[in-house]
Amino acid sequence: QLQLVESGGDLVQPGGSLRLSCAASGFTLDYYSIGWFRQAPGKEREGVSCISRSGGTTNYVDSVKGRFTISRDNAKNTVYLQMNSLKPEDTAVYYCAATNALTYTMCVMRPNGMRYWGKGNLVTVSS
Repeated sequence: QLQLVESGGDLVQPGGSLRLSCAASGFTLDYYSIGWFRQAPGKEREGVSCISRSGGTTNYVDSVKGRFTISRDNAKNTVYLQMNSLKPEDTAVYYCAATNALTYTMCVMRPNGMRYWGKGNLVTVSS
């Protein structure tokens, strides 16, 4: 019954904004660091952002710095990715993933290190 479910993906014009949500059921997210990943057609899955259990440590891939913001609301058992100034190259299926293998203040964007994965949510940036 343990699940991560992404939502919020849509078709949006370049320069627009979206907020992705990752909701957990069957476990408590405050024991996990969270990563957002994406995979575009013909490309390997890449790390986009991550957030530590504490919320005090975050990391972003260079291509989204200054545009994307990751946050978490443990009371709602949900992690968010606010995506602003979207570009066509942001088009991809976005996945959230969780791991409990890290300390309270660490996060990494390594796909192989994540324990639980959502099914993905499509973001399309196009005119």
